[in-house]
Amino acid sequence: MTKVFFDTEFTGLHKNTTLVSIGMIAENGYTFYAELTDYDKSQLDDWLKDNIIDNLLLSKWDKNYEPHERYTCVKGDKSLINKYLTQWLAQFSSVEMWSDCLAYDWILFNDIFGHAFNVPKNVYYIPFDICTLFKIKGVDPDISREEFAPSRGIGSRGNLRDWQKVKHNALYDAEIIKRCYEKLMEEINK
Repeated sequence: MTKVFFDTEFTGLHKNTTLVSIGMIAENGYTFYAELTDYDKSQLDDWLKDNIIDNLLLSKWDKNYEPHERYTCVKGDKSLINKYLTQWLAQFSSVEMWSDCLAYDWILFNDIFGHAFNVPKNVYYIPFDICTLFKIKGVDPDISREEFAPSRGIGSRGNLRDWQKVKHNALYDAEIIKRCYEKLMEEINK
């Protein structure tokens, strides 16, 4: 089963939130990044504009990258993101999803497909949370992820080499989640 580490950015911590971006990194380094154009802009406050919208990567681009097994970058509405994400996930025979404080991430991931029952069949229906892994390992789940697993080398893959290396960019945060997982598993396997 291939582990995919993911993060989402969205329009606030409330039940009517809408997805702004999603970043995913498989354990083999393959990446998926998408920015949505149909999120509810009326929900944006100054913090979201400064910390989420200003950290988007594709906002100034007019076209998408052609999908590639190693990386896919796409900007568009939820239906376009669904198409590209389904194609990207199809390269894996089975997928185990990992996030950080995943309550919103998992719901918004499912929403890309319209409903949990529409998520591609190769995606395991139970997501996993890096916070729980921290707790089980005896590490404070509120620890700074960037201090625990520094982001050395992030941004060196293909057309994604220009990632914004800042918290609250979904692709950067997904990479940090992956690094935290790897460090925790190294310590578990010692």
